[in-house]
Amino acid sequence: MDRTDDREGRWIVHDERTIYDSKWVTLGKADITTPSGNRFEHHTVTLPAAAVIAVLDSAEEHLLMSFRHRFVPDVWGWELPGGLLDPEESPERTAVREALEETGHQVASVERVATFEPMIGTVRSPHHVFVGRGAELVADPTEFDEGVYEWVPLARVRELIAAGQVQSSGTFIALLHLLATHGRAVSE
Repeated sequence: MDRTDDREGRWIVHDERTIYDSKWVTLGKADITTPSGNRFEHHTVTLPAAAVIAVLDSAEEHLLMSFRHRFVPDVWGWELPGGLLDPEESPERTAVREALEETGHQVASVERVATFEPMIGTVRSPHHVFVGRGAELVADPTEFDEGVYEWVPLARVRELIAAGQVQSSGTFIALLHLLATHGRAVSE
């Protein structure tokens, strides 16, 4: 059922103004009316678009991941290569570029998995998720603050998630996709 043009239940934005703006974040206030008729100001946060890629080995039994620290939430976790889109750069190109910069691997083929909003009620920040195949080590990594990448067995994915060692939403989406599409091989 296509409900993209359904006006019932729509939140109406009368106006939005910027409170703070930088290349990393824009904080705004929107004058909105909810579907029930309540009108008030609501904060908005706009962050740059990002892309993440699950780079698989040729047997599709391992993926490149980094165990790293994130200072804002002060957590450690396993992550996939990824980063912010450069101006005029496609999400796919960003994913391939980030894989090369962070791991030194060039990806031969890319499959789009999904585009999602990690905090859809307050934050605008489209995240694009890909799976890369045909990875070949062609250079040394040029990004040195992203952790050290290693080939992690797909069979460990459920264990890492259950242990709370995956914190990144983009990584979660990619890993859940791999569990769904490689489920039998991953559980053996």
